[in-house]
Amino acid sequence: MAALALLLPAAPTLDTGAHLALALAIILAVAKVGGDLAERAGQPAVLGELIAGVGLGAIQLAGVGWLGTVKSDVTIDGFAQIGVILLLFEIGLESTVGEMRKVGGRAFTVAVLGVVAPWLLGWGVGSVLLPDHSIYLHIFLGAILTATSVGITARVLRDLGASQSPEARIILGAAVIDDVLGLVILAVVASVIHSADSGSAISVVAIGWVLFKALAFLFGALWIGQVVSPRLFSLASRLRGASVLLVTALIFCFAMAALAAMIGLAPIVGAYAAGLILEKFHFRDFETRGERPLEDLIRPISGFLVPVFFVLMGMRVDLTAFGHTSSLGLALALIVAAIVGKQICALGALGTTLDRLTIGIGMIPRGEVGLIFANIGLGLTVHGEHIVDQGMFSTVVIVVMVTTVVTPPALKWSLSRRGRRVASP
Repeated sequence: MAALALLLPAAPTLDTGAHLALALAIILAVAKVGGDLAERAGQPAVLGELIAGVGLGAIQLAGVGWLGTVKSDVTIDGFAQIGVILLLFEIGLESTVGEMRKVGGRAFTVAVLGVVAPWLLGWGVGSVLLPDHSIYLHIFLGAILTATSVGITARVLRDLGASQSPEARIILGAAVIDDVLGLVILAVVASVIHSADSGSAISVVAIGWVLFKALAFLFGALWIGQVVSPRLFSLASRLRGASVLLVTALIFCFAMAALAAMIGLAPIVGAYAAGLILEKFHFRDFETRGERPLEDLIRPISGFLVPVFFVLMGMRVDLTAFGHTSSLGLALALIVAAIVGKQICALGALGTTLDRLTIGIGMIPRGEVGLIFANIGLGLTVHGEHIVDQGMFSTVVIVVMVTTVVTPPALKWSLSRRGRRVASP
């Protein structure tokens, strides 16, 4: 580590543009190397990007103080926030409103249990192990555990050759609904914390209003979007020039993200809704003139910006917190709550021939969505005290990493024990 530190400039004297260019070069380089190593080890690339960021943080502790300015740079943070918006937009594009309708009551029940159980367990862990902290932290810890990583789950099932199994359809359908419910819970919890910070009274009516706004935005956006978006893209297809489809989609994504923020929701809620709204038939006019699919057009941009977010999250991990027994104990308790909570959700498949253990295991990884929730918590305060401080953020990163690492081998074992043919990753 010390040898690597000597290779990097301790305090380069660069103008703003050169500083940004060097920072991005380092972040992207370690992200790609970390992602490659993770995939070679049979793990999702996002895990490698996160660990690469933690490594950069360790280099900073080894004496390269300049890296400390990178993780707090507002421009780098802006790139990361746009990356998160694009990530949720891409996740939304992977599903459609029609597919959500088809998953049925069983997947919906699994999803609801997969949100409620981890939330209550996380809340309980916070109350027992962190009695001196505010109830708002306890509630937010539970909210972080509600997330299920659709991307990681889908990747693991595909690599195991089980993406078309009945259990996979339940897992993926429930994971999508999980994300929607988790985003709604995030909106409600964040609003309660903002009210407490401003000294406003928190009432059932106020909480109900936030819940109504979140649900009204999601379902209203889906309904309006299905009417507006086909016309929008049809009009855009008449424009000449390059990248019209890509730019129109980005305008739609960013406008929805901004609209969500204007009504008090997280921008990622709007970005996810934007992706969920758009369907392939909206782009048929572009396809007839030879345009590539939207997913292919978005991928190079997200491939640039999304790793910036994950490396930055890794850099913000407080490595000194790992030396405290209390932090590791809290991480272990949250990991248990995260795993047990998603096993409880499999009860929603009772009375069927489905493998409930496989469903529960498939819902375990928290991945990128859990990190996004935790990052939002870093910016929430009550009377000047951060809801999620750097030590707590580091604890959440441990939970995300462990739940991501244990899922592929556990899912492979669970599918194999039923005599299914499972491809090697």
